Amino acid sequence: MNHTDTARVVGPETVRMLELGHPWVVADAYTRKWPAGRAGDTVELCSPKGDFLATALLDPQERIVARVLDRKRIRFDHAWLKRRLQDAVGLRLRQADLDGTTAYRLVNGEGDGLPGLTVDHYADYLMVQLYSAAWRPHLKLITQVLQEVASPLGIYEKSRPQKTRELEAAGDSKNYGRLLAGKAAPQRLEVLENGLTFFVTLEQGLNTGLFLDQRRNRRDLMGRVSGKRVLNLFAYTGAFSVAAAVAGATQVTSVDASTSYTDWAKEHFTANRIALQQHEFIVGDCLAVLAKLAQGGRRFDVILMDPPSFSTTAKSRFTTRGGTSDIVAAALPLLTDNGLLIASSNHRKVDVADYLKELRRGALQVGSDLRVISLLGQPEDFPFPVTFPEGRYLKYAICVKG
Repeated sequence: MNHTDTARVVGPETVRMLELGHPWVVADAYTRKWPAGRAGDTVELCSPKGDFLATALLDPQERIVARVLDRKRIRFDHAWLKRRLQDAVGLRLRQADLDGTTAYRLVNGEGDGLPGLTVDHYADYLMVQLYSAAWRPHLKLITQVLQEVASPLGIYEKSRPQKTRELEAAGDSKNYGRLLAGKAAPQRLEVLENGLTFFVTLEQGLNTGLFLDQRRNRRDLMGRVSGKRVLNLFAYTGAFSVAAAVAGATQVTSVDASTSYTDWAKEHFTANRIALQQHEFIVGDCLAVLAKLAQGGRRFDVILMDPPSFSTTAKSRFTTRGGTSDIVAAALPLLTDNGLLIASSNHRKVDVADYLKELRRGALQVGSDLRVISLLGQPEDFPFPVTFPEGRYLKYAICVKG
């Protein structure tokens, strides 16, 4: 394929973004004039003057029509991909604190120069996710190189169906994972995080049961809860609850709308030798449960909320924009003075400033004083380029009620 076949001219706005180091080309009047191409084609991005800008992977049907692989002219092949994946592994070995941990992110898309591709490490297995059809034609190559670089027992792909959030809210447990290479993992695979035991599923469901980007925040929580009563809202499979109970919380109350996630949380408690009868599990809509706990005069020293960015129950529909303030307003009356409200969101479209406004709105609704004492994000295995602010998506605000 000669240079002219692969060249794609981008407009002045995209030229500016690419020169600033952003890895995406968003569809516009210029990209609509591009010659036809298939998802996964390697193309050269050029300015209207014909200056070379970057090598990218094409994804013509999407809003992000191309993703930058390299600022140089490259041949996208086995050798190039192997170097990128070795760099990703090297970063984790050098920078991530993975002591007592066998579940972490090995490749974080744009943060590892592979935009739209993630690879997670679970014990002896790898889980690949493609966030762009551009990677689909190269899946065999990715699998082959991962086997060389990481020698896993097996490699899975978890597909990303349309309307993921709505399906997840409905508790969809279909098999979205499939084995690409190697041998099958057990239905419930045991992994370690900060020395604690958790079970993940690589085949069933949309998610594996453990959100790896909260690992460092769970460790932080462990240093704050000894002797405290903890309320964990949107508890999911109870990873934060387990961390709190192991670290000496006197009672952990875990609330989630899903019975199956609550049962999974109990399995996690048992696996970590925590007596279930000392703790409390409530299945229900978080706002309704908060109202009931308030009526019963319940008080907590630490309240944690890490809602999905979208969820629906019979009683209410939750979205990060607007929903966060309601949860904060409902939770604060149950928090003791000088107690901690820990609020977290992984919603990519809500930045830190907007998220803090949501917390402010909730505090003002109930006339509470709330001070942020720590603002954390994702751990070292979720890097993002400074040229790609969208990569800093996780917000974890530790606040004191005045």
